[in-house]
Amino acid sequence: MDSLGSKIACLNTNIGLEGIIYFTPFYRRNQITRISIEEKQSLVARYQAGEAIADICVDTGVPRRTFYTWIKPYTVTVSGYTVSHQEFIKMKQKLQQLEQKLEILQKVNCTVLAPLQEKLQELAKLHGQYSVHALCEALCVSRGTFYNHIFRRKEVTVHDKRRTEMKEHIQAAFDESQQRFGANKIAAVLADRGVRTSPKYVAELMREMGLQSVSIYSKHDYQKSERLAKKQNMLQRQFKVDEPNRVWVSDIICFKVNGKYLYVCVILDLFSSKIVAHKVSPKNSTYLVTSTFRQAYQNRNEPQQLMFHSDQGPQYTSDTFWKLLRMNKVAQSFSKSGRPHDNAVAESFFASMKREEVYRTQYCSEHQFMRSVDTYIEFYNTKRPHSTLNYKTPDGFELLHEQRRERTG
Repeated sequence: MDSLGSKIACLNTNIGLEGIIYFTPFYRRNQITRISIEEKQSLVARYQAGEAIADICVDTGVPRRTFYTWIKPYTVTVSGYTVSHQEFIKMKQKLQQLEQKLEILQKVNCTVLAPLQEKLQELAKLHGQYSVHALCEALCVSRGTFYNHIFRRKEVTVHDKRRTEMKEHIQAAFDESQQRFGANKIAAVLADRGVRTSPKYVAELMREMGLQSVSIYSKHDYQKSERLAKKQNMLQRQFKVDEPNRVWVSDIICFKVNGKYLYVCVILDLFSSKIVAHKVSPKNSTYLVTSTFRQAYQNRNEPQQLMFHSDQGPQYTSDTFWKLLRMNKVAQSFSKSGRPHDNAVAESFFASMKREEVYRTQYCSEHQFMRSVDTYIEFYNTKRPHSTLNYKTPDGFELLHEQRRERTG
């Protein structure tokens, strides 16, 4: 033991510029080897590349205590804590991942709480700019679901993009004609502008957008619209409803954001005061109302025996919207002209949104405003207690109703 101790002491004191003495696996056979500065740096580089200290020491015969002395100059102090080079690299990579996640969240036009399809559509826009792992982690979407969406929707996405661009061309030509042109004339205008399409395709998109030229209104259509506008108020301010999807109320409000007008359309279920669908658009058109209704009708699984109540705005009294309701066997009710209290629940919602969200925020962009509306409606449905619901949230009130039905059914 004394001989071994003296050899160790000798080794600890005999480290020169020309090299370092260390034990090798052959030490057991009383052999001692010198290691150069370059070899030492090579071993430290193996550690920095991720190789375990134990493996390096077993491979070279360098004692762990000696090796820890070698790597000590390569440690880093962060916020009072000393970390190894490897740990520092991991921390740096984690920081880069968080910065990338924040960058993605700033670019998408939805939140983590948004519906899955909406998140998938937003992430698809950034596909190719970031890794799939980073995209999916940012909005809490599984990679399998995202890949299925990308590959299944690849052709459809190109088709949808073309339809969206064509709708923009049609809307511009329609507005320039002051709503005078029908499908044939709009197709001709677009052809002059180098946009090739057919009158049939234009007519199809115009129906989806709720656009009708004044020239195609017949006397019969005009009289039908007049009858719609004069329909009675079937709701009669009976805002207490016993079942979901029996009465929906709707309204549109306008906000000015950075000099531009944006219109918010909501549809609300009187049973729970839940917002079952909403849309934000720069145009207060029939298409805004029809698209919001279609979204609500799909979200609520196409309910039967439904009444739809609104004011007598031109979007709600349009022949296009009336046909949509009739096709789905939905009864239509109107507030009397100049009687906002006939639609008090919808009016109350907008008052709450203005007071609790819109008037408290300085908006820098249209996208920020749209995200703000999405976030507030999510809060309104899931977290905001309502005094009329015994201080339950709309989602909570509907869940309680469903549980009671299951117990009694």
